Amino acid sequence: MAIKARKRLFAAIALAVSSYVGTTSAVGLIPIDSVAPLEHVQTQLDKLALIDVNPDLSQLPASEKAALDEIVKATKYIDRIFRTQVHKDNNRMRFFLSFLEGTTYQAYYDYFKVMQGPWDRVEMDKPFINLDDEKIAGVNYYPADMTNEEFEEWIAAHPEDEEDFRSGFTMIRRSGDDLIAIPYSKFFRSELRMAAYHLKKAARLTEDKSLEKYLLSRAAAFKSNDYRESDIDWIGLNGDIELVVGPYETYEDERFGYKAAFESFVTVTDHEESAKLEAIEGIRTELIDNYPLPDGYDLTPKGLSSPIKVVNEVYTGGDARSGYATIAFNLPNDEWVRDNVGSKNVMLKNMLEAKFEGVLTPIKDTLLSQEDQGKPSFSGFFNFVLMHEISHGLGPGNIVVDGRETTVRAELKELYSTIEECQADVLSIHSNQYIIDMPDSPIPSLTKDELFGSYLAGMFRSIRFGTNSAHGGGVAIQLNWHLENGGFEINEAGLFKVNDEKLKDSVASLAQELLLIELNGDYARATALMENYRFVSPQIQAALDKLADVPVDIRKHYAYD
Repeated sequence: MAIKARKRLFAAIALAVSSYVGTTSAVGLIPIDSVAPLEHVQTQLDKLALIDVNPDLSQLPASEKAALDEIVKATKYIDRIFRTQVHKDNNRMRFFLSFLEGTTYQAYYDYFKVMQGPWDRVEMDKPFINLDDEKIAGVNYYPADMTNEEFEEWIAAHPEDEEDFRSGFTMIRRSGDDLIAIPYSKFFRSELRMAAYHLKKAARLTEDKSLEKYLLSRAAAFKSNDYRESDIDWIGLNGDIELVVGPYETYEDERFGYKAAFESFVTVTDHEESAKLEAIEGIRTELIDNYPLPDGYDLTPKGLSSPIKVVNEVYTGGDARSGYATIAFNLPNDEWVRDNVGSKNVMLKNMLEAKFEGVLTPIKDTLLSQEDQGKPSFSGFFNFVLMHEISHGLGPGNIVVDGRETTVRAELKELYSTIEECQADVLSIHSNQYIIDMPDSPIPSLTKDELFGSYLAGMFRSIRFGTNSAHGGGVAIQLNWHLENGGFEINEAGLFKVNDEKLKDSVASLAQELLLIELNGDYARATALMENYRFVSPQIQAALDKLADVPVDIRKHYAYD
């Protein structure tokens, strides 16, 4: 689309918006000559395979369906909060772009909704709206003109503010010449009040006592800014509806890794599949004892209690809806809750199936050697992701550094998410090998060929999200490490294959490196690992170029939209 055409298009929309909202400022919100070409945005959108998310809810009684409707309404307010956390003008931009729906230029609006903002999360956060608006490390959690040094200097001069400044549940703002921390409960008061209203309404409708308890305690947390009690209540959910809503992941805070993004996963439980995985609960101590740690190191995990739920996604909001689609998660991230109560692993079965069929299968057919193409399987992919989430709960959380009680997250700061995702991947392979070799394996049908093949093919799924993302960056580290150590090989045709014996040793050595970084809270060592291995080599790029016609990920159309 030529610049003149774009100018006419956006000028017309700006007039429509300005007449609707009673302001002429809308035209300045998105500069009319500062958008990516329509053809580019449509191409990016086409990289995401569109799927309908409409799981079977027939097993739900009328009371739970009614509660589900209210939970979805609450989630839409969570969506608004997250967009504000990412960019101060996000919600206005989304409204502005909504006038493109039903026009030739709808791709701008559709892609904005997938990315939850003006930056392309599939293309290293390159802006496609407001091309001069580069994404900054702290997004909207901090003043845009605040330096890291200013933040630390303020804390040094005002130690009484440190807890609030480093809290995951505050926004940092200027007040005259001062910096202040504003609790989420205050900053997002209007949206949280409405979300709480719908959660409390759902609590009155449901007959599931565990869900009622969680909905009420989470609604209270929105007002108090204290999420601990409701996190504990979430772990205890045991009914048909599996919901988590609140501030959790810190991926968006690439400045310090402190601030938690709001998200919501609305799902229904697959009780039959969940029951099959209960046997894994009893071997967690064995898995930790098998970790490749040198003498003198003991690992106190984040939490040994970690139930596994298999669910089907119904609806998502906030961070859970941004960029690539989540296939599993392990929460909460509160180290006290993990230490004293545990965590919970949630597997999104319908998302896993969609990604295996739509993304992983064409990747393995394109990039794996002939002898390895038949190895990846849904079972291998599912169990790799499952153990990845379990590994999050079994890794170190609270640590002691130079006599100080601290956490891995606090010591590794903005590097934490990448190191943690990398570690969960590597420990997943290490622990799955151990499970396969057990005389009475709780997963008797899983083979090493399936596991290793799915691991290799899955790397090219994740690295396409970009090495600046936590998952993509963690995969780049693994891929380069295993290629260097012979665990993966590239044949003359540029196709990839697994060397079983060398991969086993390579996994163990990388697992040890990552565990030592976390146990020691070693920021310098984490930095060195990322500088040396988080890159895309010419050979890897050549492989990625072959995937031009393979979807990068999925994008979802919900029945509730």
